[in-house]
Amino acid sequence: MRLIERLDPVEHHLLIYRTSAGLELPWDYTRALELALFRTFCVPSISRLVDRTREFAERPQRRYDDTRVLMGELALHGYDSVRGKTALRTMNRLHGRYDISNDDMLYVLSTFIYEPVRWIDRYGWRPLTEHERVAGYVFYREVGKRMGIKDIPPSFEAFERFNVDYERDHFRYSPSNEAVGRSTLTMFCGWFPQPLRGVAEQGVLAVLGKPLRAAFGFAEPSPGAERAVERVLRAHGAAERWLPKRMVNRLERGTVNRTYPGYPKGYRLEDVGAHGS
Repeated sequence: MRLIERLDPVEHHLLIYRTSAGLELPWDYTRALELALFRTFCVPSISRLVDRTREFAERPQRRYDDTRVLMGELALHGYDSVRGKTALRTMNRLHGRYDISNDDMLYVLSTFIYEPVRWIDRYGWRPLTEHERVAGYVFYREVGKRMGIKDIPPSFEAFERFNVDYERDHFRYSPSNEAVGRSTLTMFCGWFPQPLRGVAEQGVLAVLGKPLRAAFGFAEPSPGAERAVERVLRAHGAAERWLPKRMVNRLERGTVNRTYPGYPKGYRLEDVGAHGS
């Protein structure tokens, strides 16, 4: 963290983001970005498009892994590196097939910034510093520009207001929310052994919170589940505070995924997302 505080959050935003997401708080960033994926499906215009493509109904793990691989490349190598530019071309090719509004693209981009901030402030072994918050905003602002997203708010605070206002105005129940949300929930629970999947589902429902459960039409979790999950996540953060300092950046190990075993060897970034399109 001392390194982060010595750097300029605008000029050195990539190094700060890479250090924060891969070295300081990698577990929390991963969980927060999984929650960010869920949040985007609470906007009916987004969930209708995803439902229409059948991608999350038929290939949820592949689509999730595509996102993880491509965003991992950007975080590790930078958006202006050779691999970063290839990842961006692939992302733009995938999104370019569909008629997606600029506001929906802006909202999805905003979740990559603000869900980690909120999750880590609540459950992390320490909150994000101001340098990390600004660096995350600048990193995703630059990614958004290279994706052709227009009218990105000019500051961390302004973009956060957009995020909050967009959710207030657009979160509501839709059958497509429920369909895509159920496929995503089933995918997450499938990562656990069969006997634990019921417990995993209760845990995910608890983490989502009431507004998201309502937007998905999900049932409420069992009594006490939210309190239990809150205690477990806070205990995880407290325990991590006392672990030895992490010496290897998780991003440098490659993106863990279930679709591309052994990635990046044997795969081209141009091929990510190509199958089943």
